[in-house]
Amino acid sequence: MTWHNEPSVFFELGGLKTGDNIEVKRKDGSLATFEVYDSARYPKDEFPTLDVYGRTDGPELRLITCGGDLGKNGHHLDNTVIYARLSEN
Repeated sequence: MTWHNEPSVFFELGGLKTGDNIEVKRKDGSLATFEVYDSARYPKDEFPTLDVYGRTDGPELRLITCGGDLGKNGHHLDNTVIYARLSEN
């Protein structure tokens, strides 16, 4: 997705693949590393809220952005979701 004709912060999100790592800088300066285990694109009117926001067995990360074609209103019709688990590195 773009904003004012510039790539947004998650513009390349859909390019993440299983096994890719995502690093999150913690408040104390340390890094938490999450490993991507799945990605999906869902129509916004069929978004699986419980699957995306529901409880997990351990620390996980969900990155969500708009995706797919544009509707008549100029907004994307889908959401891209990246699923990642905290690595034990």
